[in-house]
Amino acid sequence: MALYNPAALNADEFINDTEILETLSYAEKHKNDEALIDSILEKARPVKSGNGTHCQGLTHREAAVLLACEIPEKVNQMFLLAEEIKQAFYGNRIVLFAPLYLSNYCVNGCLYCPYHAKNKTIPRKKLSQEEIEQEVTALQDMGHKRLAIEAGEDPVNNPIEYILESIKTIYGINHKNGAIRRVNVNIAATTVENYRKLHEAGIGTYILFQETYNKRRYQELHPSGPKSNYEYHTEAMDRAMQGGIDDVGLGVLFGLESYKYEFAGLLMHAEHLEKVHGVGPHTISIPRVKKASDINPEVFDNSIPDEIFEKIIACIRIAVPYTGIIISTREGEKVREAALRLGISQISGGSRTSVGGYTKQERPHDTEQFDVSDQRPLDEVIGWLIKNNHIPSFCTACYREGRTGDRFMSLCKSGQILNCCHPNALMTLAEYLTDYASPETKAEGFKMIQSELNKIPQEKIRKIAAENIESIKNSNRRDFRF
Repeated sequence: MALYNPAALNADEFINDTEILETLSYAEKHKNDEALIDSILEKARPVKSGNGTHCQGLTHREAAVLLACEIPEKVNQMFLLAEEIKQAFYGNRIVLFAPLYLSNYCVNGCLYCPYHAKNKTIPRKKLSQEEIEQEVTALQDMGHKRLAIEAGEDPVNNPIEYILESIKTIYGINHKNGAIRRVNVNIAATTVENYRKLHEAGIGTYILFQETYNKRRYQELHPSGPKSNYEYHTEAMDRAMQGGIDDVGLGVLFGLESYKYEFAGLLMHAEHLEKVHGVGPHTISIPRVKKASDINPEVFDNSIPDEIFEKIIACIRIAVPYTGIIISTREGEKVREAALRLGISQISGGSRTSVGGYTKQERPHDTEQFDVSDQRPLDEVIGWLIKNNHIPSFCTACYREGRTGDRFMSLCKSGQILNCCHPNALMTLAEYLTDYASPETKAEGFKMIQSELNKIPQEKIRKIAAENIESIKNSNRRDFRF
């Protein structure tokens, strides 16, 4: 039996079943220990000093105690602390992105995904480079600057050469005032050599969901195909970082296994990356199982109600304070509104989860990977964020200035990232408002920008940002970034 070792490169050691079960037992035993819970919350609290604001974060075992806690007063304190931490490092900025599905050809047998090889009811489609250009143009007309490309695992239809060519196509499209400035990649686990190729292609974050960290359950849910290899899949982030990719994004599909088990495994994976590579995950995604072609979420008996989902988000924010947390259009407006307060820093907007969906006037359902709960157009999402005092941000400056990996985290941990992110968010919002927004969103957005400019502490930065926002409004200058 493997022993727990966060510094090991073997999946069974850094995601150790015995350690997870002992952690859950410990959490259950101490879930109402108020003195312990108070000490954990105190440890996690932001501390201000001359060098900025700092947080210690929590171990997976400490965070598991918070997640298990059932004392209403303490749960409320967790939510307030999560909100405090979120404001300390991310402020009220929310980064926007959109998924772009390139192909739903897949050779895997994943039981929770409609793209599985045995599904004969879903039409298979792969975008040509010309079709990719049409999709990207449609996304640019919406105002998007950041994409996450998605593709099923199929070495014949979706080889790495196809992915690389598609990335080159996307970056090469300039339409009116639109340009995709950053392509994040969510494709199957691959080799160090292929990760090196993705890095050289200029990707942003490499994203790969574990789906479930429970090895036994993982093997049940992946009966066939290359994804059935638990170790190869779980160790993919190590290979990605060996290939030069600084920023990686973790995630589990909540509903496949006990949420407490997944929560512990997720944080153990983050601890492992920090221990081995000196930097944890750039983002963590928290999707829940949703209905799709040939997929009934009721088959999976680990579904979680909204109140537990919100608690998970708060505990992740407290445990890994510097990591971005992503919520997609799998969730509806009400859930996303609560999640934004508790720690979410990135959301998708105006999303289509079908192959070729953005060029269709009506939302196509035949090739969707999952039902989209939040079907509002991007402009409505932007207006909603502004109304709720969140700054919609299309910023990609850190990627383009080389502030990735440990360089991003060092700035974030020192609190200095605010001097970059806040003015950049306002300038990219000004771009969106000038080029794409409805009159109502535009009016409310520029009111917000004026108010938020006054909050930039450094006068020099505030002045430069204000000048560039005025230039953007007059369409004289674009893409200045801090």
